[in-house]
Amino acid sequence: MSILKLDGIKIVDDNGKEVLLRGAGLGGWMNMENFITGYPGREYQIREALAEVIGAEKSQYFFDRFLHYYFTEADAKFYHQLGLNCIRVPFNYRHFEDDMNPMVMKPEGFKWLDRIVNLCAEQGIYTILDLHTVPGSQNGDWHSDSATHVADFWRHKHFQDRAVWLWEELATHYKGNPWIAGYNPLNEPCDPFKTRLPAWYDRVYAAIRAIDADHLIFLDGNTFASDFSCFNIETCKKWIGVVYACHDYSRYGFPLSKETYVGDDEQKLRVKKSYLKKVEWMKENNLPIWNGEFGPVYARRQYDGDATDEINTSRIQLLKDQLDVYDEDNISWSIWLYKDIGYQGMVYVNPETKYMKMFEKFLAKKFRTAIDAWGADESHVKHAWGPMEKFIADNVEPKYRGLYPYPVWTFENRIGRLSRNILLAEYMVKEWADHFEGMEEKELDEIAQSFSFENCILRKELNKVLVDHRGMQKA
Repeated sequence: MSILKLDGIKIVDDNGKEVLLRGAGLGGWMNMENFITGYPGREYQIREALAEVIGAEKSQYFFDRFLHYYFTEADAKFYHQLGLNCIRVPFNYRHFEDDMNPMVMKPEGFKWLDRIVNLCAEQGIYTILDLHTVPGSQNGDWHSDSATHVADFWRHKHFQDRAVWLWEELATHYKGNPWIAGYNPLNEPCDPFKTRLPAWYDRVYAAIRAIDADHLIFLDGNTFASDFSCFNIETCKKWIGVVYACHDYSRYGFPLSKETYVGDDEQKLRVKKSYLKKVEWMKENNLPIWNGEFGPVYARRQYDGDATDEINTSRIQLLKDQLDVYDEDNISWSIWLYKDIGYQGMVYVNPETKYMKMFEKFLAKKFRTAIDAWGADESHVKHAWGPMEKFIADNVEPKYRGLYPYPVWTFENRIGRLSRNILLAEYMVKEWADHFEGMEEKELDEIAQSFSFENCILRKELNKVLVDHRGMQKA
């Protein structure tokens, strides 16, 4: 067995046979996210808060047990049984280096990443290594563990140097491993200058290739992997073994959509046009495409009540129609996501587990206050935020409202991100951590076990759709 490579725009094995990499992202694991596991704010905040409540040693114990149970051999076997052949593994730089000791590899640095690479290899599953969080944060969102809404990665060369260093370490460690499908150097960058991303990609490409000439490199577009206009095709022609990654989320798949998706011809056309707009540059230049993220969120009966089934039927139809578009284009894809507490995952934590029972009221408050940015239902907070939005709009002329990363962040959306998803969420961090007060290791382990595959429910409708499309390609 040899490392996957490119033949034109196709990913192929050592026999020249095309390999469509199709699977999911393991979000919420080595890069924790608030909507995935139920905490408020950012990962670094809850880690600090839990250490304050139960002590650093027991806090580390809990998070280690969480990481252990979150993805085990049982998960890998289930994934393999579905016929999915690749998993994208997002990770946070903090697993490998410390901000107070930069560019020094932690002794345990590769512990968890090696574990999943090996578990998946045993089941014949490729992994794509996705640096989801870098020092300084490459975008202003929670999933880059950003302390603010400012992407300082683009403003400080020191942060960029550290990310290049980490990829040199990763390339050295995984060079020659045939179960690594490739490297995804930076998730969803948002470079407001629109020049520093291509320059950094050129740097990290050269750094990786100086060590590892073989593994594929998957490069996200700018502005949350949606914009490739800043890429120089002449530079890209010099890059060998590079696949270009879009993220194709449809607004129809989220609560803020202004219309329900029914899958009529007009809506299908909009879905297709949205995808084609994101990959237009790749098609014009005959370059390989990978859809690194997509997928709707799903209603939950405890919050959405009698509307749950209707909403989810609509979202599943949307997913089917998106996958039809990808099949027609013959591309590899990675749906978001594999596991969570019930909003989007292929499998999700049973509401009757210790973790879910412990946080039942807290999670309901999170939903009611819309403190998570991802797929929030803002109808419960409009009475409070509507006047704030109006006040700001009354004092900011329309021509000044499109601050980057507009239009992905709308004017109203930006106000919510700063005031709810950062400010309000920050006040709720200690409340989350206080749920663990007084707990000893045995109880912490039992709570962490809530995330094990045995304690999860399968989202059967979603998984069936993925199985139906896992290996489909046009004749």
